[in-house]
Amino acid sequence: MRRASRAASPRKSAQLQIRISPAQKRAIQRAAARAGMGASEWVLSRALPAASDRFQEVAAAVARAERPSHAFAEVNDFLAALTPAEFSRSLAEAPRAALDGFRANYLAAMVELTAARAGVAAPAWTRAIAPLAEPAFGSALASLRLHLLLNSPPPFRRRNIFIDSSIGDRV
Repeated sequence: MRRASRAASPRKSAQLQIRISPAQKRAIQRAAARAGMGASEWVLSRALPAASDRFQEVAAAVARAERPSHAFAEVNDFLAALTPAEFSRSLAEAPRAALDGFRANYLAAMVELTAARAGVAAPAWTRAIAPLAEPAFGSALASLRLHLLLNSPPPFRRRNIFIDSSIGDRV
């Protein structure tokens, strides 16, 4: 039995053919059957994973990063590319990765800021993350703190994180 698609897919009007061995074809058919999918659907899900899967991947990268700045840049790229229609579907589920307080708040603020800019509601899981008890500044320079306090985007300020760049920005 085939599993119902999570989201309506666009009209399919093109075809792609690849040559594989009989053994590869059997392996794909077995894997697809285990997943409750047809072979084409299974191959497509592997080649073009759903945006919700991609969100979980970038959140996991944030969790395991020694220094999270590059992982947050990847989250930034992911969020900036979402359309409002994709946003709710892609971010409905909370990150499964174990995030420390700072990383969870930073990720939630990024998601909330993207939601505000797209004119859609932020996912409920963001509200379950308590703001940081102590402020976190995007720079160690004390002379920049007033600037950061005044110019941080509201979702970051609410979470006690003070930065001067956000979704779509690069420093």
